[in-house]
Amino acid sequence: MRNVSEIIEQYLKHILQQSPEGSIEIQRNELADQFQCVPSQINYVISTRFTLEKGYVVESKRGGGGYIRIQKIELNAYGSLLDTIMTTIRESIDQASAEGLIYRLEEGRLISRREAAIIKAAISRDVLQFKLPLRDEVRARILKAMLISLLSK
Repeated sequence: MRNVSEIIEQYLKHILQQSPEGSIEIQRNELADQFQCVPSQINYVISTRFTLEKGYVVESKRGGGGYIRIQKIELNAYGSLLDTIMTTIRESIDQASAEGLIYRLEEGRLISRREAAIIKAAISRDVLQFKLPLRDEVRARILKAMLISLLSK
């Protein structure tokens, strides 16, 4: 049986897919009531599963008429794809952000599951046994090189 976080994530992704604008606005308390959970559970799902690295922009407005807007960022053109990769990676990248980007590319079917697994293995902290910040800098260089090579097909 899936946990509440997974169910909420799948629900939000489903309604995002149905949205012609590629974005949704939700009321945190209403969603918490719908899933019979605390509002902080909604915050947790949004902050961990709808990140920029995974291809989402999240905006929130607090207060009485407050909302949370989630927008899916599409990677359409090769140029914008490379721009997104370079912007996300920069000169260094931590393992969690790198894995989020890989997840996003795999989810968008821009790389295969096998390619994703190979990249994750190559950039793992178990393989890159350097001290920080060198490890994150080396990870960024390897990740950029691998993704540019794979996406230049």
